[in-house]
Amino acid sequence: MLNSTDVFVIGGGPAGLAAAIAARQQGFRVIVADGAQVPIDKPCGEGLMPDALAALEKLGISIAPENSYSFRGIRFLSAGLAVDAAFPGRAWGMGLRRIVLHRLMAERAARVGIDCLWQTPVTGISADGVHLGSRKVSARWIIGADGGNSRVRRWSGLDAFRIRDCRYAFRQHYRLAPWTDRMELHWGRQEEIYVTPVANDEVCVALISRDAKLRLTEALGRFPELQSRLRGTTVSSTEKGALTATGKLKRVSRGNLALIGDASGTVDAITGEGLCLAFSQARLLADCMRSGDLARYRLEHRRLALRPFLMARLMLTLDGRPWLQRRTLQAFQKRPDIFRRLLELYVGVLSPAHLALDGLSLGWGLLTG
Repeated sequence: MLNSTDVFVIGGGPAGLAAAIAARQQGFRVIVADGAQVPIDKPCGEGLMPDALAALEKLGISIAPENSYSFRGIRFLSAGLAVDAAFPGRAWGMGLRRIVLHRLMAERAARVGIDCLWQTPVTGISADGVHLGSRKVSARWIIGADGGNSRVRRWSGLDAFRIRDCRYAFRQHYRLAPWTDRMELHWGRQEEIYVTPVANDEVCVALISRDAKLRLTEALGRFPELQSRLRGTTVSSTEKGALTATGKLKRVSRGNLALIGDASGTVDAITGEGLCLAFSQARLLADCMRSGDLARYRLEHRRLALRPFLMARLMLTLDGRPWLQRRTLQAFQKRPDIFRRLLELYVGVLSPAHLALDGLSLGWGLLTG
């Protein structure tokens, strides 16, 4: 094992591997350590938006069609109403199992010469290195990518955290052919269910609600059309759950240490933007380390998070408000251009400044619909 490196990444999930690969692209020597083994799974909706796929391409990662399923847009459904829009231009999203994505990223990391220490928990940090039990590895830069319950964040004194909209997510897979080229979001009275095609014969179904005891089997009874589609199919994975919330940090770096991914703040899973945000942060952080300026990382990190946070706030206004869901979908049906522009904002084609103009149009539609 090396006793020194340029960059030491603590946490080998997608965010950590993205940070490691981006740093390696800048010419740094990189070590990644994680207590788990490849592939690392985590409950999520498993849909990558077009901007996330573009970010992966810049990291040198491409996804083969046989390992995934392409979808062309988003569909919202609520109480018999439905509205959908295609991604702008010829863009598409991609659904794939989280374990497939992680394996591809780990393989890319190995190919570019990153030293990955799997099943190797980090036990502490100091100003100039990382501790692995009794061994210390000196590092010029330390990156904390160890998730929403980050120990690195605590060790570095960056744990001033503000959390809002804490909810519960559960995910399971079903063995059947996708019935649409859209990723679907089914709105309920107190819950939402995402359906993402992840293969030619498999879909991912993810539930999000504020009820920690609500599980998919019970929740599907509140969505009879979706329940009918899934009835009689084979469940192809165990149900996995996780906490989802929107959380912001006062600072994401200190000295030679920076946080990335969920360790640096979280956005509610309703946006599906967590991975894309981490991939963008990775390239930014690598560039800032090359120039020796983490102050710029702090500023730009806040800017990168603006669009996902705005989208989370917008979508969470519908949570638990069936009347507002109905009026909103009715307004979208009358003005499909508004829904299309919101989708363009969602994937980064439009800037958040357009949200104000569309908000006025949508508000008028809700009042007059």
